[in-house]
Amino acid sequence: MHTTAASATTPRSSSGGRLLGLLAASHPGPSLTVTVVATVLAATTGRGLGGTVLTASAVLTGQLSVGWCNDRADLHRDIATGRRDKPLTTGTVTPRTVATAALCALVLCVPLSLAMGPAAGGVHLVAVALAWSYNLGIKRTPLSWLPYAAAFALLPAVVTLGLPNHPWPPGWAMAAGALLGIGAHASNVLPDIEDDLTTGVRGLPQRLGAHRARLMAAVPLLAASTVLVLGPSTPAGPLEWTGLAVTSALAAAVVLPPRSGARSRLPFTATLLLAVLDVALLVLRGAALA
Repeated sequence: MHTTAASATTPRSSSGGRLLGLLAASHPGPSLTVTVVATVLAATTGRGLGGTVLTASAVLTGQLSVGWCNDRADLHRDIATGRRDKPLTTGTVTPRTVATAALCALVLCVPLSLAMGPAAGGVHLVAVALAWSYNLGIKRTPLSWLPYAAAFALLPAVVTLGLPNHPWPPGWAMAAGALLGIGAHASNVLPDIEDDLTTGVRGLPQRLGAHRARLMAAVPLLAASTVLVLGPSTPAGPLEWTGLAVTSALAAAVVLPPRSGARSRLPFTATLLLAVLDVALLVLRGAALA
């Protein structure tokens, strides 16, 4: 039995439960991951304590706004597919609360971003706008990969443009970010392809189908690893080469048909590990951005 619209809009928990539900609706995992990566990159490239804290604050508010926007935009789809793991569909928080939180976070993100400087702040706001555009419609089109690719490519620029002389990051960093974004998009979609097709979400991975979507996840993530290891002028060390070897093995696990059948969680789990390793490689190579 599907959750009804009424049950999705009536809170049934204490104030503490509603707060936890609101935090859960922000997609805390991805939000914190992107924030931590930006913060570490800011620290390792010499942004200083103030610049690093400002970067963390701007990126966190932007990511929170994107997460809340996503859950609010997906409400009717989540109801139609009977999702019981979303605070909005269980009535823990109301749609109005989530929408208000998204707008408040977005409004707060603007001055925090611009405080990093016009160049860094402007680029960050473009990245946030790309993420909102995905949530509000592009996710249903063959260009669903584009906001992910562009926003992830701009993340190193958010960091470097806040440095003295406002340099753009090297090309390898932006290329790796774009590849990581494409792979992250396909990885995120893998578990929900059937539900997405049922509710009319026909982004590029959904149109490709499950097997080719796994390729769309694995190949860019492996390519990102390769760029991160070979791209910087600083020679890669044992950790970087080990990371590339592990990502190669994980990419094979994603692409090869799982023995346990089409419903195996192995490809999805392997793509998540691939993405995590790529993020780790980006952090390891962060000092080469400056």
